[in-house]
Amino acid sequence: MPIACADSDKSSGRVKGTDMTRCSCGLHESEAAHDAAVEARLGAAIETAVVRAVFPAARTRRAVVGAIGLGTVLAAISDLFPVARATQLAQAKPEAIEKKQLKIGFIPITCATPIIMAEPLGFYRKHGLEAEVIKTAGWAVIRDKALNKEYDAAHMLSPMPLAITLGAGAAAQPWTMAAIENINGQAITLSMKHKDKRDPKQWKGMKFAVPFDYSMHNYLLRYYVAEAGLDPDTDIQIRSVPPPEMVANLRADNIDGFLGPDPFNQRAVFDGAGFIHILSKEMWDGHPCCAFAASRAFATEMPNTFHALLKAIIDATAYASKSENRKAIAEAIAPANYLNQPVTVVEQVLTGTYADGLGNIKKVPDRIDFAPYPWHSMAVWILTQMKRWGQVKGDLDYKAVAEQVFLATDAGKIMREMGLAVPETSYRSVQIMGKKFDPTQPQPYLDSFAIKRS
Repeated sequence: MPIACADSDKSSGRVKGTDMTRCSCGLHESEAAHDAAVEARLGAAIETAVVRAVFPAARTRRAVVGAIGLGTVLAAISDLFPVARATQLAQAKPEAIEKKQLKIGFIPITCATPIIMAEPLGFYRKHGLEAEVIKTAGWAVIRDKALNKEYDAAHMLSPMPLAITLGAGAAAQPWTMAAIENINGQAITLSMKHKDKRDPKQWKGMKFAVPFDYSMHNYLLRYYVAEAGLDPDTDIQIRSVPPPEMVANLRADNIDGFLGPDPFNQRAVFDGAGFIHILSKEMWDGHPCCAFAASRAFATEMPNTFHALLKAIIDATAYASKSENRKAIAEAIAPANYLNQPVTVVEQVLTGTYADGLGNIKKVPDRIDFAPYPWHSMAVWILTQMKRWGQVKGDLDYKAVAEQVFLATDAGKIMREMGLAVPETSYRSVQIMGKKFDPTQPQPYLDSFAIKRS
């Protein structure tokens, strides 16, 4: 509610005995004097509210203020409640969004759920944006369009902003990973003809697909077969295949299996082309996969737009994290302009009640989950695997790169604004396939692997 000036005539809109040309209310010599008076009244209102909150009983409040004075009371409680800051915040005007109309590229997979659903469910509009999400053919195309500024921001695999920043696979350009889109949500799917090859030691000579070289899928598949004693570069073949083409390649016998994103693991089961061998959460429960990413230039040159966009994504991610919303989300993102999948396929992924292709119905509620916080420790692990397989050469300051690219501080600030829980630290140790990863000791961790390129 606006704070009005005193002695105004509400029925006429004029102020008694004043010249209406002096200021908007007629009481002051100029608009500047008018604004100062309004600010003074606002400050007084806040001071009064604070005193009332500290001394709720009217008689007590009057007695205390009368005895020692309002100024003394406010000074005494200022250490507990920053009255000046509260007044400043109340007077502040919201920062203008520099660019409302945005283009955001995405790959049609369930990992992109928050980015996709934010359009049909209105999360971008809620935060003052007119964003268009654009279906894109593959990760190299996403990267190139983002680098060429055809997209303002993009759905990316969580290793991609690190790779772009380091100049791995493309010209180096400072990039940011502002929020994790999903955790878990991947699987190794095998052709039906391999139902008797459940032990990865039996996979020598087999052909596998992953979505992109710089992907959690590539690193997890390599980790998985290496733990079984196979060298992923010599004992099996790994090729990059866009996720929408994985099931067709499996059916055509071009590949024996894939470690890929959903809904294509579930679509392979739906089509009778394959079965789910293992969920990625069984390798590393809570692992990152996809991310909301943007250039460092976008984040710094349009900070208010970036803040609004990140807030919309985190808001959508929080909504997607609630199991009771998953069926409605499946209906929203299944249509042709988004995932182009049967609703039942998307629903099985999002709810975690699914057929595995071997005659079993499984219930894994967190088969895919949504948690936006971009742990720096996740970035350090990804960097160790980039080093392990020769994608990055030379010395690497893991901590510096992780904290430059993964914007844990920015995400944490917005999460607090929204009342979401924020970790006390951005680093944590985790168990990956039974092996402890300590993010403060990346080089000893890397050195501990028998099979590696570096």
